[in-house]
Amino acid sequence: MANIPMALVGAVVAIWLSDGILSVASMVGFVTLTGIAARNGILKVSHYINLVTLENEPFGRPMIVRGSLERLTPVLMTALVAALALVPLVAASGEPGKEILHPVAVVIFGGLMSSTLLDTIVTPVVFLLVGEKPLRRLVGGHERRALSSSGEENHAQSQNDHGGGGIEPGADSGFCPRADASATRGAGG
Repeated sequence: MANIPMALVGAVVAIWLSDGILSVASMVGFVTLTGIAARNGILKVSHYINLVTLENEPFGRPMIVRGSLERLTPVLMTALVAALALVPLVAASGEPGKEILHPVAVVIFGGLMSSTLLDTIVTPVVFLLVGEKPLRRLVGGHERRALSSSGEENHAQSQNDHGGGGIEPGADSGFCPRADASATRGAGG
């Protein structure tokens, strides 16, 4: 979530460069910008987690670089398309009917630029510095569930072979990174 303040810094600078007026419309832009910046950060960190859990990539600088490069194109494309759509509204500062849209566009445009540029550098560095311990806890929890689940399945299978009961429908089967990854790839992913 370190990218939210980076987005807000760009938005404040954009307001200061344009007209310096903080209005209700620009506050709406701040709320929108916060959502966009949070989503970008969540998707990047989620991709790091998927690399470790689903693709068995060890935590470290190579995993961070790989995850950052794989998320770079989607983030840049989203920011570029949004910025291009906002350019006419940013340029239309004095036109009638744009009194509400202009401040929103200025805030989102400035915040998108700073958040995209700074998020490319800061989020990977922060995750590298503080993300290993929570990631180990997360992966460890998944492995324990997968191990306990596979033990239950083996017990249930032996009961089925000997006329006993099976796994109850709707029971939580746990998490198995390799099985989930192969199922995702086999389903056209």
